[in-house]
Amino acid sequence: MDDLAIAQQVLAGDTQAFEHLVHRHKDHVARIVAGKVPAQAAEEVAQDAFVRAFTSLSSWRSDAPFQHWLARITVRACHDYWRREYRNRETPASALGEVGRDWLAGVESGGDFSGRPINDLDAYEAKQVLDWALDRLSPSDRMVLTLTYLEEKSVRETAELMGITRANVKVRAHRARRKLAVLLREQGAGEDCHEE
Repeated sequence: MDDLAIAQQVLAGDTQAFEHLVHRHKDHVARIVAGKVPAQAAEEVAQDAFVRAFTSLSSWRSDAPFQHWLARITVRACHDYWRREYRNRETPASALGEVGRDWLAGVESGGDFSGRPINDLDAYEAKQVLDWALDRLSPSDRMVLTLTYLEEKSVRETAELMGITRANVKVRAHRARRKLAVLLREQGAGEDCHEE
């Protein structure tokens, strides 16, 4: 059966048929979630995406593929994860590894430092610095940067996935990049950029 036939079955009262959609699309949802939330939260966020899809199945317009509709729901579930997480999360610069702290200290002093440039940081160290900086952005700005720069989605794709306008994506991306530059220069010196 195709996705439309299964969805019609679910909407007709056979809620167990939704398991077929979960089984068919679980890998797609897992790939989306894996790049956007920490590994320990991925399963919970993926489950949340499927619950949302189930409860709003009647809103799916079959003129677009189910997988695209589900992707938008999944991205929004990831976005909401960060909204919840930011209420309780603060990653101090001291939580970075020694190399990451040295690099940030060098950036703060104007770039004339004995540490290695960001290009020379190993992948793990660079990810630590990036995560530290992304933690200081609003959930929406973080999601725009993740989609457009880390996952190289187009402005149109990012807008569709997040349910915002293309202009809003461009504005948020520009603003978020500026915030990241300031954060890396100032090491987040007491500044809290978690605005929405």
